[in-house]
Amino acid sequence: MSASTTTLRYPGYMNNDLVGLMSSLIPTPRCHYLMTSYTPFTDPADQTKSVRKTTVLDVMRRLLQPKNRMVSTVSTKKNCYISIMNIIQGEADPTEVHKSLLRIRERRLAQFIPWGPASIQVAISRKSPYIETHHRVSGLMLANHTSIASLFKRTIDQYDKLRKRGAFLDQYRKTRIFSDGLDEFDSSKEIVQELIDEYEACESPDYINWGSSRV
Repeated sequence: MSASTTTLRYPGYMNNDLVGLMSSLIPTPRCHYLMTSYTPFTDPADQTKSVRKTTVLDVMRRLLQPKNRMVSTVSTKKNCYISIMNIIQGEADPTEVHKSLLRIRERRLAQFIPWGPASIQVAISRKSPYIETHHRVSGLMLANHTSIASLFKRTIDQYDKLRKRGAFLDQYRKTRIFSDGLDEFDSSKEIVQELIDEYEACESPDYINWGSSRV
């Protein structure tokens, strides 16, 4: 949470408000569920050691590794990034950032949607003057990734099992809103399923025409 607001608390020449941060990450209204990655984590046992010589490239490369994601999703080869915003905090030179972006593009470390720009946005922020850190550079990635749909699929699967067994439904039927039936639950499931369908459609080059084909 604190890393995501560093550009607000220690402002630079851009990305100084939440609206600016979010608008670049959410090109479509419904697909607005973001996941985060962070590196490096500080081990208490390492706090007595000297400052680590972590480079910008090290940080940006690690942010793309699934093991550093802070959301547990199931990824497939079709999953891709809709957008990425890296917030780099510390001793980061813009030239070093540019070279790191070129290396990542050359190695094809990030797979993007086929219908949008394949670029990683970077915001550079100063370190907090109140907290001593043991690494030169740290990074937070805010990403809009289609694998987030696996969380919603898991939720629907769990709902279907509970609904089939009729588990925990008696208490809901006692309330006024569900006295005539459980249609609200089914409507909510349909909305979640539509969200899953849209994330899957984002992985296709024809996504631009996806909405019109459903009308």
